[in-house]
Amino acid sequence: MTGKTAVVIGASGGIGCAFANAVEAEDEYDQVVRFSRTSKGPYHLDIQSEQTIGAAASFLKDSGISPSLIFVATGLLHSDTRGPEKSLRELDQDWLTENYQVNAIGPALVAKYFLPLMPKENITKFAAISARVGSISDNRLGGWYGYRAAKAALNMMIRNLAIDWSRKNKRSIIVALHPGTVDTSLSKPFQTNVPPGKLFDPDRAALQLLDVLDGLKPADSGKVFAWDGEEIKP
Repeated sequence: MTGKTAVVIGASGGIGCAFANAVEAEDEYDQVVRFSRTSKGPYHLDIQSEQTIGAAASFLKDSGISPSLIFVATGLLHSDTRGPEKSLRELDQDWLTENYQVNAIGPALVAKYFLPLMPKENITKFAAISARVGSISDNRLGGWYGYRAAKAALNMMIRNLAIDWSRKNKRSIIVALHPGTVDTSLSKPFQTNVPPGKLFDPDRAALQLLDVLDGLKPADSGKVFAWDGEEIKP
């Protein structure tokens, strides 16, 4: 018994579910608490609703749970009716707003409510799923305006959080993670041009991300890392 708890947000999705399963299969954490939009009762958390995020955090606090690991696996690239923009003329206020809400604002609000629950004296880890296309310096193709910009905003949020939270716990690690292209509903319409061997099933992707997290130190806080441990520059 380690006395440590992991929390996974977005646990009904492909990466989130696989990550929760991977953590449960290891001995480092005694329990994994799963939150998702489809869950009922206290385990319900809609990343677009600050009320449900706050309620989920209150449930943990009332249960005496102080998580050592928080993993935010939510993300939005397309919907049933909209996809990533291919040109300037496709920019749409509502779609841009939804991209920011899910990909940047939601994870930031999770940090607002969940970080204060984490231990202040031990190594703690807070990670959110980002994407390489959120790197400004790596953008050579353009397009995908909302998704790129929202992930870039998430990366800045992570940097801010790391600086702010280090004043409360110098051993905290707060990072964004790029899982690569994972065989989930999020990437399904865009898998045609993925190089051989670079389309990961969710179980493999989860283990890769867990390995990256296991290798990080407090000096890595505020950075963005790919599935292979490579740091992604802003």
